[in-house]
Amino acid sequence: MSLDENIFQQPSNKLLAALPASEYQRLVPHLKLVSLEVPQILHEAGEPITQVYFPDKSMISVVTTMEDGSTAEVGIVSSEGMTGIPVILGNRITTTTSFVKISGAAMQMNADVLRAEFNRGEALQSLLLSYIQAIYSELTQAAACNRLHTLDERLARWLLTVSDRVESEDFDLTQEFISQMLGVRRSGVTVAASSLSQAGMISYKRGHISILNREDLSATSCECYRVIQNF
Repeated sequence: MSLDENIFQQPSNKLLAALPASEYQRLVPHLKLVSLEVPQILHEAGEPITQVYFPDKSMISVVTTMEDGSTAEVGIVSSEGMTGIPVILGNRITTTTSFVKISGAAMQMNADVLRAEFNRGEALQSLLLSYIQAIYSELTQAAACNRLHTLDERLARWLLTVSDRVESEDFDLTQEFISQMLGVRRSGVTVAASSLSQAGMISYKRGHISILNREDLSATSCECYRVIQNF
């Protein structure tokens, strides 16, 4: 993957782009443009975080793993945020695993540098605290969604969220991965995806998803998608 160095002048990551110019320029010498490839692991549960990542249009899945090896997605990160939040909360050790699910570019920064910049108490601190609040709100909404809404509604909500994060109507995701992320059997995803496909909302072939009718997909999604959009 070729990396566009112009990203340093106009960062696509929304957290970096929201910084005052002077504060962003102070960070630039500490930022490294890297290519993230599926299925690269960025942070491993139980291990110290040494680098944090500000994705461009790549997508990072954050999962928790049970003793039997089963996993459940607890968050996704793309151009709206960053990975490695425990670093600014005072603990380098993460309880989750973060890995790349959609390839793309990202800005990499040393965890110690991020912590020092956060402790300055300037715009970066305010932005990251607002981001953490949004994550908390999204997690609580997702917990209710998983308990109360149908699989068709949840799948529609999840696909719309992924599309928003990667800023594309087309992306590659396998049924196996979707089933892991939604915490359901693969057969359930097959049925739900087939229902959305037959209704003309999506096209799903060999792990490639295209959103064909966003309006209908949004109408099919539960209220949680609209609530999460406001975070």
